[in-house]
Amino acid sequence: MELQLLLSLAIIHSVALASPGPDFALVVKMASQESRATAIAAAIGISVAILLHSLLSLTGVSVIIKSSQWLFIAVQLIGASYLGWMGIGAVRSAMTHFQTKRAKKDAIELGSTITTNTAHNRLSIKQGFLRGLYTNLLNPKAMVFFITLFSALITPDINLLTKIVAVFIMLILSLFWFIFIALVLSKPTIQQKVKQASPVINLVTGLLFISVAVIIVCGAF
Repeated sequence: MELQLLLSLAIIHSVALASPGPDFALVVKMASQESRATAIAAAIGISVAILLHSLLSLTGVSVIIKSSQWLFIAVQLIGASYLGWMGIGAVRSAMTHFQTKRAKKDAIELGSTITTNTAHNRLSIKQGFLRGLYTNLLNPKAMVFFITLFSALITPDINLLTKIVAVFIMLILSLFWFIFIALVLSKPTIQQKVKQASPVINLVTGLLFISVAVIIVCGAF
C-alpha cells in the first residue's frame, strides 16, 4: 500500500474541503436554518456525491464524459442550472426578509401595523440529503477536481487495495468535516445567534451559487 500517496491525497482533499465553496455554504445554510437531522443529511448527501465522483474518476467514466465535448457541455449546463436555481432561491429569500423588515419599519414610523407571514417551511431529511447530493454531484468543477486529483496521484500501476483505501479516505474525511460543521452550527444556542444573520447567509450563499453557475456557463463556451 502506498502510504505516502494516501497521505498526500488526504492532505489535498482536506484543504479542498476547508475551502469556501457551494458545499461549505450549503452546510452552513442548512445547519443555521434547518433542523440538525436535515443539516446532517445534507452533509451525508455531499459526502455520498464525493464518493460517487471518486468512483467515477477511478473507473474512467468521468474522463470519458470530459473527453466528449457535447456530453461535458451538457453536464456543465445541467449543473449550472441547478446551482443557479439554488442561488436565485436563496437570494429571493434574503430579499423577501429585507423587504419585510423595511415594511415593518415604515409601518412603525407611520404609526400603523403590518401583518407578515414569517413562517419558515423546514426541509425534510430526504430533501436535505438530496440538496447536498445534487449540489456536489452536479457541480462540474467537482468532477474536474477529482479527475485531476486521481489522474495525478492514482496511476494505473497502483494496486487495487490502495485505490479502495483512497476512496474510503475521501469519504471519511468528507463525512467528518461536513457533519462536524452541521453539528456545531445546529446547536440551539449557536443556531439562535446565527439565525439573526440568516438573511445575510442566504444572500452570500445565493450570490456564491449564482457566481459558480455563471463561471461554469462561461467556461462551457
